[in-house]
Amino acid sequence: MNWDDLRYFLAIAETGSLTGAAERLAVNHSTVYRRIGQFEADLDVRLFERHADGYQLTAAGEEMRASAKRVDAEFNALDRRVPSRQVALNGAVVVTTTDTLAATFLGPHFAAFQRTYPGISLEVVLDPQRQSLSKRQADVAIRETRAPPEALFGQRIADIAFAVYGSRDPDGRLDFRDDFDTAPWLVYDDSLADLPAAKWLRDTVAGKSIALRANNLLALLGAAKASMGITVLPCFMGDAEPTLARWTPALPDFASELWLLAHKDLRRTACVGAFLDYMSEAMTGDRDLLEGFRPTFDMPEYDDGPPTHPI
Repeated sequence: MNWDDLRYFLAIAETGSLTGAAERLAVNHSTVYRRIGQFEADLDVRLFERHADGYQLTAAGEEMRASAKRVDAEFNALDRRVPSRQVALNGAVVVTTTDTLAATFLGPHFAAFQRTYPGISLEVVLDPQRQSLSKRQADVAIRETRAPPEALFGQRIADIAFAVYGSRDPDGRLDFRDDFDTAPWLVYDDSLADLPAAKWLRDTVAGKSIALRANNLLALLGAAKASMGITVLPCFMGDAEPTLARWTPALPDFASELWLLAHKDLRRTACVGAFLDYMSEAMTGDRDLLEGFRPTFDMPEYDDGPPTHPI
């Protein structure tokens, strides 16, 4: 047993739901689900009864809540007594990343970091040419890559899984679940040819109807939400969108990687070091979402299972 497990337990106990706990802890819904399930398995005891309207403590859970609240009070008291290093940190950190990550994944993490370190301002630079850390155009890079520059200090956060997504409109507008083979496709243009999924997509859509080509994954996301067709998206984009559903499992062989990178000379500066430490833990907490293990929304049901074409 460790305090981090108790934090997740206490958040669910006090909010009554996975969603409320995720908001309190600033993590993904699926992370809370995984952590509390593993905690119960490790203890070999059921702490919650799952109901349609939320989570209710069992007798064992009620007993644990009393102990967890005492531990929580002790940690809070200790935190007040120990001087906090982030109070003294003031400055700016320049972060370069992609528009896709900034728009659909990093925002909540940036906001939580700034609440923790209010003296550090963030400057986010979106540049398809990738700002150079070695030339000090940026302090930190958050990049999708399989080959990070050797000159940089970095940490691999997770794989980035991809899957096919299509509309799940409840009002019955254009829906492709029963017509997977003949559905129009939304595809990458040549500027995205370096993505691991691009060659697979080119081979797959040969001879099929193309509704839209785009040089930007956000454009493909928007078109899929508008029921224009089906497309290949990173799971962290598609699984987080309630109007979309996976039409395939995570596709093999072309996962990318998410890296947190900084110049070796900058990693020891206080503000950059604080950002690297914070973002490493925060993004690793969303590994399930990045790697496509637990979609927020279930795949649609099929009479004969999910379509196997074109995998």
